[in-house]
Amino acid sequence: MYKAKRSASLKVKRRVGKYELGRTIGEGNFAKVRFAKNIETGDHVAIKILDKAKVLKHKLVEQIKREICTMKLIQHPNVVRLYEVMGSKTKIYIVLEYVMGGELHDIIATSGRLKEDEARRYFQQLINAVDYCHSRGVYHRDLKLENLLLDIAGTLKISDFGLSAISEQLKADGLLHTTCGTPNYVAPEVIDDKGYNGATADLWSCGVILFVLLAGYLPFEDDNTLSLYKKISGAQFTCPSWFSAGAKKLISRILDPNPSTRITVPQIQKDPWFKKGYKPPVFDEKSQASLDDVHAAFGDSEEHHVTEEMEGQPASMNAFELISLNKGLNLENLFDSDKKYKRETRFTSQCPPKEIITRIEEAAKPLGFDIQKKNYKMRMENPKAGRKGNLNVATEVFQVAPSLHVVELKKSNGDTLEFQNFYRTISTELKDVVWVSDSEVQERSSTA
Repeated sequence: MYKAKRSASLKVKRRVGKYELGRTIGEGNFAKVRFAKNIETGDHVAIKILDKAKVLKHKLVEQIKREICTMKLIQHPNVVRLYEVMGSKTKIYIVLEYVMGGELHDIIATSGRLKEDEARRYFQQLINAVDYCHSRGVYHRDLKLENLLLDIAGTLKISDFGLSAISEQLKADGLLHTTCGTPNYVAPEVIDDKGYNGATADLWSCGVILFVLLAGYLPFEDDNTLSLYKKISGAQFTCPSWFSAGAKKLISRILDPNPSTRITVPQIQKDPWFKKGYKPPVFDEKSQASLDDVHAAFGDSEEHHVTEEMEGQPASMNAFELISLNKGLNLENLFDSDKKYKRETRFTSQCPPKEIITRIEEAAKPLGFDIQKKNYKMRMENPKAGRKGNLNVATEVFQVAPSLHVVELKKSNGDTLEFQNFYRTISTELKDVVWVSDSEVQERSSTA
């Protein structure tokens, strides 16, 4: 006789706190980014998951904490929002705004340069965000197209503050001294390694971004790093012929190799080319964000740790598998618990699988059974030995249809008669869980 194999695969759902994790949308050396859903609000978010062991091994704790604290300080419509931070014994979970429009870099790589009005609109949003960050003492230090995201409405969002610096890191001379960033976008003073102003260095990168948006390629490129740095230090670039006079003038003032004479944000905002169609951002700035969750996430206290839970869906059972369990197509054959000496029994139910498992557990506990649960499987054991040792009952819920489940109880150890008595006892507690068809209800009422 054909013996159907049941599907062993479960649709597993992973939860971290109030978030249900979905597909992986990004992966790096130290972090993985997962799409997720807030099960309380239904909102979609992105969760950056970091391995604590790797962070500690590579001495990145302070850098990661700095990134998190920096992003919590920034609440602007053109900056990716950081909602909260959670920690477990082994992981750090950073909950971020989910921006689903992709990178601005991808648009340039696919379609080439933008029209001037479109480039100007993105540049205006970039300057708005950068100005806000600088006013809060935050400098990004790695502004580039890859770190500029777009939401579904086409609004620009700055992301990735992994290389950002806050004002407390300034040396006694008031300058930053860490060389970082992406070579093609880096300001000359950063390369010189003599200390630099974070605000003017960020503006240089903004100038490179504006050039790329209008040209479709970088202003400074060379396979040889030393030659590249020489071009940057001397601001050796040429604007294409299609640049308007206003755009050329503004870019030349931003890509000024001398940071002391380089144009400032207030001066950019007064520039005629920049001001065309300009709409200042309007938003409600919330109160100062708390950093308590950041400290708790990196702390060792398990009291504040979040747990990652695995929740599977019931294994599916198709029609062939269902038939293989029965002598005929009549589902009444599933209600066969009254047959003597059977080592297993089944019933069908229209209740949710979680409720089924919970109700069986509630019925078995008063009988003294120890219970272990995992997903939609349960093992019940009587600690008191019977005629043939301790009675062990394995239970599993299978899905036949979206609203119909088969519940299987099997004796895995102990005496068969004790198993039958156990099932008869708990079945009285499960009367409203077991599914009875309309025809059965009518038949029972007519014979009553």
